[in-house]
Amino acid sequence: MNTLFKRLLLTLSTVAVGLFLYSYFVEDIFSNRLSPKDTVEFRLNDLTLEIFYNRPSKKGRDVFGALVPYNKVWRTGANEATTFETNKNLIIKGIYLPKGKYTLWTVPKDSVWSVLFNKKQYAWGVNEEMQVMWDPNYDFLEIDVPIEKLDATVEQFTIAFDNSTDNLKLTMAWDNTKIAVPLNVLKDKK
Repeated sequence: MNTLFKRLLLTLSTVAVGLFLYSYFVEDIFSNRLSPKDTVEFRLNDLTLEIFYNRPSKKGRDVFGALVPYNKVWRTGANEATTFETNKNLIIKGIYLPKGKYTLWTVPKDSVWSVLFNKKQYAWGVNEEMQVMWDPNYDFLEIDVPIEKLDATVEQFTIAFDNSTDNLKLTMAWDNTKIAVPLNVLKDKK
């Protein structure tokens, strides 16, 4: 065998072993995730909003008050912590939220949800004991948002931006529950 061919085989073997080890120890890159990753973006003029989250499915289970307990902090999705990023300063229910990247946590209740914007970035949403990794010392903003009961069931947890009435909202829906967080852009001073 010539030297070039041997080096090519060695390189390909190293890459294959590396992918196998990464898949085994970190994340199985060869199978579908039970709660797939998703990124939602909203762009309007010079405003850019982005949410990264994981989308668990209902799969016949009772969701709020059961799978996601009432009155406890929820990572707002599955797997990695959900993040919210804005390139503009916002006002959310009268409270100032400076531009930046936040983790998004919620506390579902039977008639309202508390929505928490946290300054700390967490690699994962829960620890080995399945306890949320949220640290309240880094909460920047907390608001309560009423729930809306839906007629149709939302099978997979869904986060979206709704600007259909020129009133921008961050919406979250799953099972038969939906919330809408009002977002107002703070105009830049000239």
